[in-house]
Amino acid sequence: MSEVVEARGPKVPPSFPPKSPPPQKKPVEAPRPQPATKPKSLTGVPPRLVVTSRRARVLAFRADRWAARKAAGQAALAVAEWDYPLLDEHDFLKAVHGLVDAAVAAGGKRVSVHLADQDAKVLVMVLNHLTDGQDDVGPVPGEVAVLRTVEACGSHTDHDGHAWWALLNAQPRPKKHLV
Repeated sequence: MSEVVEARGPKVPPSFPPKSPPPQKKPVEAPRPQPATKPKSLTGVPPRLVVTSRRARVLAFRADRWAARKAAGQAALAVAEWDYPLLDEHDFLKAVHGLVDAAVAAGGKRVSVHLADQDAKVLVMVLNHLTDGQDDVGPVPGEVAVLRTVEACGSHTDHDGHAWWALLNAQPRPKKHLV
């Protein structure tokens, strides 16, 4: 009766390294090129609109038929925080409404309203972010240009899309009363 007995001794690591798999012949993904310097700009245009050293607010909306009304209301609330008691609210609302209407009519999926102030003046700029086609932008709506507190207005096209803007005096001269 011969029984085979397995001898088990203490566990000792092998004296040779385990066999590793051979390296892959093709890398899984080609290494990505590393730029030598920071890229300046793909189109050679200046950076996006930057407002510094003054109060500013940006409001974004879908370009639909309700955008002008929503934008005017939210812009009025934003400017109310800036404490301009003499700002003609009617002119401000009409300016924002007219500029947003023009941006929505020109096309695009979204509209942004940029507000900034300096030296008792409030800037309202509306962009429609439509960069395809870069047609000439239409003029500022007539109802905005004739407002009493609008000191300057205009429109232009740049890398951000079409833009309409108006500069309103937040401390207008009082209306002249005829005696």
